[in-house]
Amino acid sequence: MRPYTVMGKEYYPTVVRVGDTFSGVASWYGPDFHGKSTSNGEAYDMYAMTAAHKTLPMNTVVRVTNTRTDAQTVVRINDRGPFVETRIIDLSFAAAQQIGVDKTGTAPVTLEVLGFEPSGMRTIDMARVAKGPRESVLTSFFVQIGSFERFEGATATKQKYASYNGYSAIIKDTEYNNKRLFRVWLGGFKSEAEARDFISRGYFEGAFIIRE
Repeated sequence: MRPYTVMGKEYYPTVVRVGDTFSGVASWYGPDFHGKSTSNGEAYDMYAMTAAHKTLPMNTVVRVTNTRTDAQTVVRINDRGPFVETRIIDLSFAAAQQIGVDKTGTAPVTLEVLGFEPSGMRTIDMARVAKGPRESVLTSFFVQIGSFERFEGATATKQKYASYNGYSAIIKDTEYNNKRLFRVWLGGFKSEAEARDFISRGYFEGAFIIRE
């Protein structure tokens, strides 16, 4: 992760771990930037669940909580900013809407690192993790191996990998834009390092870590 300079100030992207938390002020950016390139080369989509941060690694997935209202959203970092001293994160319009920042302009927030999403994966897979129903599990670390709009697809994947290399598959039922999504997670990882090692073996293309 290379340092970069904006307006004469040098910034150093930092290594973070799942579960790390940060506090600050959130803002948002919208129409004036829609379609323009983000810092990682993607086209900015104001309707996608993304955000800008000065130093978090690209594709870090964070839960953002408006501390005034307790409203939450989940975003993927794909841009740099906001370059205002007091602000910690710049949300997309869609993410800002979910926690009310689109109306207030700024709001105090806390960030929690949930995982690390490979480049090119759909951010929709992570949306509204904060609002999904919780299940009783043995560990806080999971690896997502699939996301489906049809329950049958999720069920087939769960059955196929019900007990895979000693890990167990579960289905997480969430909602995004009034549509249900069924995500298949492998659980039983004792640590983030173990989950990372599992992903590095390449069993599932596009798999990523989630901390619940």
